[in-house]
Amino acid sequence: MQLGMVGLGRMGANMVRRLLRGGHQCVVFDMSSKAVNELVEEKAQGSSSLREFATKLSKPRAIWLMVPAAVVDKTIADLLPNLDAGDILIDGGNSYYLDDIQRAKELAAKKIRYLDVGTSGGVWGLERGYCMMIGGEKEVVKHLDPVFSTLAPGRGDIPRTPGREKLDSTAEQGYLHCGPNGAGHFVKMVHNGIEYGLMAAYAEGFGVLRAANVGKQRDAVDAETTPLRDPDDYQYDLDLRDIAEVWRRGSVVASWLLDLAAAGLAKDPALSDFAGRVSDSGEGRWTIKAAIDEAVPVPVLSAALYQRFSSRGEADYQDKLLSAMRFGFGGHLEKSASK
Repeated sequence: MQLGMVGLGRMGANMVRRLLRGGHQCVVFDMSSKAVNELVEEKAQGSSSLREFATKLSKPRAIWLMVPAAVVDKTIADLLPNLDAGDILIDGGNSYYLDDIQRAKELAAKKIRYLDVGTSGGVWGLERGYCMMIGGEKEVVKHLDPVFSTLAPGRGDIPRTPGREKLDSTAEQGYLHCGPNGAGHFVKMVHNGIEYGLMAAYAEGFGVLRAANVGKQRDAVDAETTPLRDPDDYQYDLDLRDIAEVWRRGSVVASWLLDLAAAGLAKDPALSDFAGRVSDSGEGRWTIKAAIDEAVPVPVLSAALYQRFSSRGEADYQDKLLSAMRFGFGGHLEKSASK
């Protein structure tokens, strides 16, 4: 099958490579000519403009956008003059699902069909495959099934869930038509919200393990610091590399995220290449907004999002105000950072 890919970043380029390996034809475009040329060397058809890109695609065109959410609408606007009725646009990035609903309505008026595909897999997707959560019309999803089945990881060697043999679904293959427009990105939005919580839990747990030798430290005794009552209870110099590794072997907290943590710790237990400023690309915020609208309590996901804000210094002002109040009512002076 032929597919056009706009956006050849870390995921878009590897998705093209996986499709090429699967026997599909790919026409590619990116603002970076270097990114285009690299894929041309791997048998993709390159293009230097969106107009040329559209002319190289057979009708009805199927075009996958793998661009940042902030430029999806502009990219669609730039593409539209080159499209015809019946063409298909796919947004595979992390757009807000409400934007998908609006785009689908506007494009339907022009007889352009639209799918939103929440795509998970990151830089490992080329070899492992991509988990895809799809929103849009059933017939359009079915038309593109050859593309989805190639990009997806397939069943692999994951044991079958008891009872799945009675269910008719592509979920076992790693892709799923979740519902009408917006449903794909809604499911991916919650997926990423959960990801925030899982990552925060690992990070906090390893933080507790790392500080398990606090009883060996000789901190100054003063009125501003709660003393450690039983230093002898915290005398452990734990090897976080080995703990992450042993947890990967049969533990109930084993996961791909733990695999990544273990790899990072094995390379450098001090994690000196990282400043610890954790970004959030929107999905966590949108998940919490949906939870509020639905009256569903999500304290773990909320805390994980707020911790990301704190990691970037967003709490600095309020922390200063806390210090000002403590100084005001008790003359408490700030202590300099000890670590």
